[in-house]
Amino acid sequence: MCGFTGFINNTPGIDAQRVIELMGDRIRHRGPDDATYYVDDDVALAHRRLSIIDLEGGRQPMFNEDGNLVIVFNGEIYNYQELREELVAAGHVFATHSDTETILHGFEQWGRGVLDRLRGMFAFAIWDKREKKLFGARDIFGIKPYYYYRAGSTFLFGSEIKSFLDHPAFKKSVVRERIPDYLSYEYLPDNKTLFRDVFKLMPGSWFEWTADSFVTERYYDYTFKPDESLTLEQWADRIEDVFTKSVDAHMIADVEVGGFLSSGVDSSYAVERAYSAGTNIRTFSVGYEEEQYSELSYAQSFSEELGVENIANKISADDFFDAMPDIQYYMDEPLPNPAENPLYFLAENAAKHVKVVLSGEGADELFGGYPNYLAEDHLGRYCERVPRGVRKVAGAVAGALPAVKGKHFLTHGAMEPWERFSRADYVFENEDRQQYLRDKITGPTPQEGSKPYFDHVAGLDAVSQLQYVDMQTWMAFDILLKADRMSMAHSLELRVPFLDREVLELALTIPARYRVANDESKVALRRAAARHLPERVYNKEKLGFPSPLAVWLRDDKFYNRVKDAFEGPVAQEFFVPEKLMELLDEHKSGRVSNMQKIWSFYTFIVWYEEFFGEGERAQCRA
Repeated sequence: MCGFTGFINNTPGIDAQRVIELMGDRIRHRGPDDATYYVDDDVALAHRRLSIIDLEGGRQPMFNEDGNLVIVFNGEIYNYQELREELVAAGHVFATHSDTETILHGFEQWGRGVLDRLRGMFAFAIWDKREKKLFGARDIFGIKPYYYYRAGSTFLFGSEIKSFLDHPAFKKSVVRERIPDYLSYEYLPDNKTLFRDVFKLMPGSWFEWTADSFVTERYYDYTFKPDESLTLEQWADRIEDVFTKSVDAHMIADVEVGGFLSSGVDSSYAVERAYSAGTNIRTFSVGYEEEQYSELSYAQSFSEELGVENIANKISADDFFDAMPDIQYYMDEPLPNPAENPLYFLAENAAKHVKVVLSGEGADELFGGYPNYLAEDHLGRYCERVPRGVRKVAGAVAGALPAVKGKHFLTHGAMEPWERFSRADYVFENEDRQQYLRDKITGPTPQEGSKPYFDHVAGLDAVSQLQYVDMQTWMAFDILLKADRMSMAHSLELRVPFLDREVLELALTIPARYRVANDESKVALRRAAARHLPERVYNKEKLGFPSPLAVWLRDDKFYNRVKDAFEGPVAQEFFVPEKLMELLDEHKSGRVSNMQKIWSFYTFIVWYEEFFGEGERAQCRA
């Protein structure tokens, strides 16, 4: 695990060695164990290493046998030993025992085809000296981040956007026209970022840069192929088998591996599978000082029952707010998901004891765990049984009625899945957000922005469509982003055994009724977990990371902290401060909860001050 950054060395007058060292130093939290560089007349590469496998060898940038190819890599390849055997048989000579070298020789042997063989999480760049060509790729889920900056002839790339700050050709500016999308989604649901000319390399994609061209393509896409031939118990058998093997693979390391543990089924199942394989895994949990919002007792009880150590920490309101500048700096882009704050402190505590942890991300998207899937299941069955014309009429009639039971169901039943997509207006609806913006910004509605994802899988049932879109957007741009950033902020490698290629291929064949049915989520996964977990764990309702933030925002101390931000220069630059204060005051009065809306604005302001303010962090040092 590590981080990398680099650039095409074509900016006149710069000291490329100094610039790449500064860029690498900017992401030293991703790899405090080692810092190495490669610079020639065409390219500059930096690598920060967190040593997990082949502690003595495995230094990067790494070269192939003749020195023509050089690679920088972030991630872990869990089947590298099998691939290594195949490559050795094909005549390749290895100088290390690292998974990095397996990618390099695999690229020599199979070209882009190596991507179809890699089981793991990865982002990497390979420079071909003779061809003067840069190749980069990202894993199929987007577990590991990858960004690039293209402006004129300037091309920068790396694990985190902040490394670009130290390149003198990087022009830092906010894409104002995308702020409405941020306000609705919490993130931008495509390959753009809020930094102008900075792009995400999308999950399951590769790029190739030469002086004359830039091409990027997907090499993998999620394809649902439901198999109706198996019973629920047979699906549980298959899930247990493939997930147990995935956990075993994710435990491979030359250092101790721990586990994050909440009160829910996903992390508990991962920890139990690791323990059942003979690993005395230490677990880590986090809670709040306010006991009614803390689920530590559930995690501690399960750890005690399983017979593993649990190391827990609690955070206060002061901790939560004081960490916001650090959190938003590490995030690179503003993410107003309050769950990132406890995750930040959970990772900080775990990093005092281990270098690697297992976590449960991805189970909800793959196996059908979110409450909105349950709602979509009901709506989908209604849409299948009732003709579209009848639904349209019923929706129009219901829409004209006052708030009555069933109104929401009938109005949404008249819509297509993309029109009722809840993630699209997760915080602000299209009509609502404009009143808070200083500048009039027009464009597609959030739902229209998501429609291409739905169009791609229009033939699927409603729940599968929603899962597909979530895997493409919510999972990659929210769930996995904060997981990577909050763990790497503390130089901690986070591994996600649910997000394994073989687990995915199985999940995509499970019929929808064994994912979501009769008000039960993750039907087949819970059935598999029930064989090893207590009923209170495998059947626990999904809560995420509940927080007392809504209560804290009514406390004078934290109300005033947010008030200062809402009346400050950043708010005046982008928003209508009076409207922000209406939100805050309405929330403080207790009449309504505006917590998520308040937090979206506050997060943006804190993020902007970190990257565009006058502090040291925002400055270029080159």
